Amino acid sequence: MDITRRTVLGGALAGLAVGAAGITPALADVPGSDDFGWAGFLGTADLYWRRLPKTWYEGPFLGNGFLGSGIYAEPGQNAIRFNVQHSQVQDHRPEFGSLFGLARLPIGYFTLEPVGAITAIDWRMDLWNAELTGTITTAAGSLSLRAIVHTGQSLLAVEIRPSEGERAFKWVFHPAVAVSPRADPVWNKPPPAGYTANPPVQLSASGDAQLAVQPLPAGGEHVTAWREVTRGGARTLYTSVAWSHPEKTSAARALGTVRRAWEFGALTQDHRRWWHDYYRRSFLSIPDTRLQGFYWIQLYKVASAARREAPVMATSGPWLENTPWPATWWNLNVQLEYWLIHGSNHLELDAVSYALDKYRANLTSQVAQPYQADSAGIPRTTDMTLLNGVSNPTSGFPVGIPGQDTPTPEVGNLTWALHNVWLSYRHTMDRKLLYGTLFPLLRRAINYYLHFLAPGPDGRLHLPPTFSPEYGVNAPDCNYDLSLIRWGCKTLLQTAPGDPLAPKWRNVLATLVDYPADANGYMIGAGVPFAKSHRHYSHLLQIYPLYDVTWEQPEHRAIIETSLNHWVGFEGALQGYTFTGAASMSAQMLRGDQAAFYLGELQQRFIQPNTMYKESGPVIETPLSAAKSLQDMLVQSWGGVIRLFPAVPAAWGDVALRDFRTEGAFLLSASRAGGKTRWLKVHSEAGAPCVLRPGIDGDLAVTDARGRVRRWRRLANGDVQVELGCGEEAFVYRKGDRPDFGVRPVAPGGASVPWGLP
Repeated sequence: MDITRRTVLGGALAGLAVGAAGITPALADVPGSDDFGWAGFLGTADLYWRRLPKTWYEGPFLGNGFLGSGIYAEPGQNAIRFNVQHSQVQDHRPEFGSLFGLARLPIGYFTLEPVGAITAIDWRMDLWNAELTGTITTAAGSLSLRAIVHTGQSLLAVEIRPSEGERAFKWVFHPAVAVSPRADPVWNKPPPAGYTANPPVQLSASGDAQLAVQPLPAGGEHVTAWREVTRGGARTLYTSVAWSHPEKTSAARALGTVRRAWEFGALTQDHRRWWHDYYRRSFLSIPDTRLQGFYWIQLYKVASAARREAPVMATSGPWLENTPWPATWWNLNVQLEYWLIHGSNHLELDAVSYALDKYRANLTSQVAQPYQADSAGIPRTTDMTLLNGVSNPTSGFPVGIPGQDTPTPEVGNLTWALHNVWLSYRHTMDRKLLYGTLFPLLRRAINYYLHFLAPGPDGRLHLPPTFSPEYGVNAPDCNYDLSLIRWGCKTLLQTAPGDPLAPKWRNVLATLVDYPADANGYMIGAGVPFAKSHRHYSHLLQIYPLYDVTWEQPEHRAIIETSLNHWVGFEGALQGYTFTGAASMSAQMLRGDQAAFYLGELQQRFIQPNTMYKESGPVIETPLSAAKSLQDMLVQSWGGVIRLFPAVPAAWGDVALRDFRTEGAFLLSASRAGGKTRWLKVHSEAGAPCVLRPGIDGDLAVTDARGRVRRWRRLANGDVQVELGCGEEAFVYRKGDRPDFGVRPVAPGGASVPWGLP
């Protein structure tokens, strides 16, 4: 349902009289504000290690969107590895494709090598301060450890305070071979003819600092600089990575960073301030303490992996491990990686909108030359500038052309990526983002489809065969593309109904063929049933996340349920994000227990001890999308309606939210106690139409912070329209109630085991 300002203002508004029947609540000085200690609350989500992690999937991780470090045991050695990787460090040889010639490149790692054999560890990942702390016990003594990747600098700092017997511990840097990880024979992905590794790293000293300079024959370089400083009983390793292309300016920047680095305690001050401000931008608490902890770890993870101006997250974020996927993946991974930033109120991490805007010229070059005048696309895989390079079956996957088998016609990825931009617009109502980035790119993305849509004998528009990620065969009238075409045309018409192409968009919506379906629900496409286990929900985007077919449309409920059950009923190829997609679809169906079941299956089957995730190699999108699934259980705001607590499991009697960002640029705070919604507060940042589904029984009071009645009315379906201008807010609660508007953690539903290796 589309709600316009005319709809809101045109109806009769209720509640005009100040001092209407009922008791004005006793409001706090800042109603709806925090009423608890943040450090103690986030401490319940901290990860612990009593056993030495052996892999990246088990150990602590630090990052700032650019520089990343994973910490775990050095295989076969009495040492601890601190990986050093950077999201900008890639190759620049497009002739070998995005997966080899433009691939992310490994940098290297340090080993912390104690004097005695390691006998025990006791580590804690302090989320509130984004700092790893703890001890390493050895046969010769102990090492006290503190480590951060500074939030505002390309700087890894590790402070070690050794006991007497461990004073001779040492750090050793191990440079990696600068070659695409996909070239490892274990992946059975032969590189293109002529592809070789880059030249060896060049090691040198500069005063008290060391340098590892990696030259690149295609131009540019990346440089790792490090120095160790002793102050009192502490020895601190400072490490920085800098990248440049095509110029070679990295050495001076990396050296400057490690030489300017402050004492560790002083260095943490602005680092901590940033993280404390970051966490406070929103709040969420549920009785399931393990899932609650998982959620807050994902917020730590996404801020460690993403920044607006950082490269769009590659498959493993800034932490590069051995992988067959050393690039950015656009047919699901990117979209899922960033969904949680909207509800959690962290648009400062939106690299997708930034990159699509900055590199828009490259998107035109990714479609075949005959279509470049008015179209654009994004390949399945790209480097950080959204280029794919020259492709062959193992080095990259271009956009393709509908109706042609080679290259694979996977053409919907840009339109789906632009749905993320649309979500950022809807959650901020930023017209510059809408008209400066989304509209011109979406116009080109839909134009590409318009070249191929053609009427069939039935008079409906049909699409030649395209590819539904990642089913394995092409299909005409592919549901992946039909859903994106419908969403794209609707969005373009809502944005620019007077555009010269508007008649074409209207014609598409009026005559586009229906979604192909059979007795088992939605098919891959016409003539191609969903007939095998398949991890991807590309054939179901019309249900989620596009909401073109919804549970609120009774005529579609049967096919939604049939499609979901048929999809997840095929065991064999299901993966982690199968269960996050199923959880979010279940939340749309108002089935909280079912959504919680799918998230439970995800945790038990796939999530690793440190909340990372792997398939053939490491991938980061699934745990992050699970946080979005939890958000969908608590708040949904699609279609112009803010739905509060739509799919809360029966066991979650209490829930607390503060400043949850919704579509329409609203910040929502709320409390659920004893299985009932007690109150909600909605703050409008843009003055957009406000329609609420509060789920509060009985007559309502709708007031401002001082208890004065707001203008509002009930709609026929029970929803509540509230008139709010920019900067205004409303409190909604049961008339006669005196709710406590403080926001604080809910009581845990039982004991849980911390994440990590406790």
